[in-house]
Amino acid sequence: MKKNLTIKNNIPASLLERKRIRKNNSLASVNINKIFVNLDKRRDSFHSLSKKFQFNFKKKSLNKYKRFKKIIILGMGGSILGVEAIHCFFKHKIKKDFIFLDNLDEIKIRDLVYEKKLKNSLFIIVSKSGNTIETLTNINLLKKKLDSSNTILVTENNNNSLNTLSKKIKTKIIDHKKYIGGRYSVLSEAGMVPAYLMGLKIDKFRKNLLEYFKGKKKKLLADSVAKISEMYLSKKITSIIFLSYSPQLSEFAYWCQQLLAESLGKKGKGLLPIVSIGPKDHHSLLQLYLDGPKDKMFYVLSSKNIYNHRIGNSYIDKKTKFLKNKNLNKIISSQKEAFVETLRKKNIPFREIYINNFSEEILGELFSYFMLETAMIGKLIEVNPFNQPSVESVKILTKKYLG
Repeated sequence: MKKNLTIKNNIPASLLERKRIRKNNSLASVNINKIFVNLDKRRDSFHSLSKKFQFNFKKKSLNKYKRFKKIIILGMGGSILGVEAIHCFFKHKIKKDFIFLDNLDEIKIRDLVYEKKLKNSLFIIVSKSGNTIETLTNINLLKKKLDSSNTILVTENNNNSLNTLSKKIKTKIIDHKKYIGGRYSVLSEAGMVPAYLMGLKIDKFRKNLLEYFKGKKKKLLADSVAKISEMYLSKKITSIIFLSYSPQLSEFAYWCQQLLAESLGKKGKGLLPIVSIGPKDHHSLLQLYLDGPKDKMFYVLSSKNIYNHRIGNSYIDKKTKFLKNKNLNKIISSQKEAFVETLRKKNIPFREIYINNFSEEILGELFSYFMLETAMIGKLIEVNPFNQPSVESVKILTKKYLG
């Protein structure tokens, strides 16, 4: 029987410096213990994994918003990517329509401005700082659609622009915890308010959050942190390709992309995370992946199928008889296995992340794992995984040019 979540590393020994791996494995184990000891005490991004963590909202207070059939989420980066990953993972069971405004997209805005049926739409606006330029721009373009009955704001409790807006239109506001950064916020109010209104059981997201602090899973995490840190330090690898063979995991890959890029791309260090879709990209990028520069590592994402689509045999001839009576999942998994086997033969480093159960518990565990791994890699490669100084400098210059 397959595990609900499987993470496997396949990194050739030639890419690993044994002494440093052993040292970093020990350091990672120590860091895991330190994080666990402080989960309940310290108010930081890891506190969202604690059993003592409490939301700044009551589920009952959101029940009046369940009547809305369409929900429009406004946010940027970490304020929305986690929500998109949740929606994508559970799209097969979510009955409401969701629209994500995660950019300055004039086509989407135009369609929303002129749509007459938005009266039955709920707007959820998420911005930790409350001053995100793109989010504020989208709000002002849609201001005629927003009112006290159809808008929820999630932001820090301070004198920011979103709090000023909440006073103007007297709408519901939920405090975003100051100690949790945007890209680590998916298990807090930023992700769980929309998740609850998707009809998901948000308490179940928390069931497996502590899995990687004990036993075999703790050893896996420590080993992974040591080996992936080596990829960052060795300079032999320059990019990570998230190759997703599961439509349900494609937005999760984009969440990971931001998590890794913003957390670890500092001080001249970092690997470029790129999202790729399989098997589609077998016909565009595969040649380069397998026969181009050996400077890439692959995160291969896959899952069991939700629907048992089986192809008919009407158009099967002797040349394609290998497709006879096959279902879609078998075809995709065969393509993935062929790719993985080729990576192995060519000594190209890769990881496999496989989902066998589309549940809140498993997605919560997946979020928890990558947040822990990323933050601990930051510790080993000596960068701060919780800030983004260069992003802030661009924001300052943007305001200057707008001024």
